[in-house]
Amino acid sequence: MKMPSKLKKERVISFLRRHEFSISLACFLIFLVLIAIFFGSPIVTEKLQTCGDGTFYNICSVAKPYYCAEGSLIEKASVCGCLESTERIGDSCITDLQAEPKSLALKYIFDGEEKTLNFTVYRGLADHLSVLPQGISYVNGQKPSRADFSLKKINEEEQSKLLLPLVVEMQNLYPDDKVDQARIAISLVQNLQYGFSNKTENFFGNKVNYSRYPYEVLYESQGICGEKSELLAFLLRKIGYGVVLFYNQEENHESSGIKCPIEESYRGTGYCFVETTGPSIITDDSIEYVGGIKLESEPEIIFIFDGESLPENLPEYKDAETMKRIRQGKFVLFASSKLENLKEKYGLVEEYNPA
Repeated sequence: MKMPSKLKKERVISFLRRHEFSISLACFLIFLVLIAIFFGSPIVTEKLQTCGDGTFYNICSVAKPYYCAEGSLIEKASVCGCLESTERIGDSCITDLQAEPKSLALKYIFDGEEKTLNFTVYRGLADHLSVLPQGISYVNGQKPSRADFSLKKINEEEQSKLLLPLVVEMQNLYPDDKVDQARIAISLVQNLQYGFSNKTENFFGNKVNYSRYPYEVLYESQGICGEKSELLAFLLRKIGYGVVLFYNQEENHESSGIKCPIEESYRGTGYCFVETTGPSIITDDSIEYVGGIKLESEPEIIFIFDGESLPENLPEYKDAETMKRIRQGKFVLFASSKLENLKEKYGLVEEYNPA
């Protein structure tokens, strides 16, 4: 039986009244999409502009005294203020430890090209760190762990104030790409000279080599595996990445780990292996060290910071896999030329030191 047209019309009107809000909202959203498609509406397409640490333009960074000005972090203490125990002089924040400056030209490799980053370090801070007590004591008799000693050095407050400007330099070089900031930090630390301190300290009645703070490694432009790995851990943490230290006790070797996709990580830890004693490729854990040593033991993982992760499909992942296959003698098409390309791209060296 056919419905009368008058009744049909009344039902349609009733439906529209009941769903008036939903229909209006749908029409508004369709309107916005049409504007975005045909007129390039900033509602959808415009990206907010930021500096290399994520600070929006014309805003103070959380890291005093820096201010985001047209893509670069600049000192602007008159607006952003200073940290405690520092003195504002103009737009800079100065500490008493900024005595006897020394200029460094820090080498790093980027896309196969050797570059330098100029940075000023201070003997005043280096001397201050060198006389700090090395020991750790707990009131309940608990014994300090390796992690306790690493965190003590990485978290030292005076050091942080004068290492932060180095992080800012990296962020200003590549404000739009945090991965490139990490690449610079990794290559810069890898290209510092390998070497023990010429100082010794008394450890439970035995003389052992002095263990440098990260800033001292930079000041002296050299360090051993643990010292350089702690410097890199500091830099990557300040850039914003998740960071751990790997310690392989049997081989007595320490390296850094940067948060990354689980399938690319070292032993399924969620952190990619980064060798620091010499230039190498991120995730390349097949290195053979002086004396034929390879890392075969299960590492102790020292947690430093839970930050961002490297993305998927970095070229380093594929390059490290190619390097492993070449070392293992597996078939790689044009292996000789690929090896030379990898050496040039990352500045790879012939020898790596295990300790």
